[in-house]
Amino acid sequence: MSRIALGADHGGYLLKASIVDYLKAQGHQVIDLGTHTSEPVDYPDYALAVGKALVQEDADLGILVCGSGVGVTVAANKIPGIRAGMCHDSFSARQAREDDNTNVLCLGARVIGVQLALDIVRIWLNSSFSGAERHVRRLGKVKEMERMGLSARHGQ
Repeated sequence: MSRIALGADHGGYLLKASIVDYLKAQGHQVIDLGTHTSEPVDYPDYALAVGKALVQEDADLGILVCGSGVGVTVAANKIPGIRAGMCHDSFSARQAREDDNTNVLCLGARVIGVQLALDIVRIWLNSSFSGAERHVRRLGKVKEMERMGLSARHGQ
């Protein structure tokens, strides 16, 4: 079973709680990095916490939840080594792992319901990277972009 780090802002904390229960019932080790209330918090803080858990190898995979799923996806993808994908359907969940080798699943609590979210989590966790040459090549290009650390502001 996997060690899974989870984080959510106030818009996603209730959905995160359902996901935590599901993951524990499936035998996964859950690292719940908060938040645990509806008090307003900033989603980048939780994306950073989950990203650090993966980069420091305290977790194998991560799941982030905010209201739309967009904010946590944007924030998580700023962390070198994180490949976060927002999924709101079963096709995207499978493709995110098989083709793009995502290590963080992002969900929007105000976009999908609990049952669909749990189905997406199940599919995402039960999928794995295909290792197909074209996907390895594309991910290599993504890693090179990350390594270069281009600055759009300075056109470098």
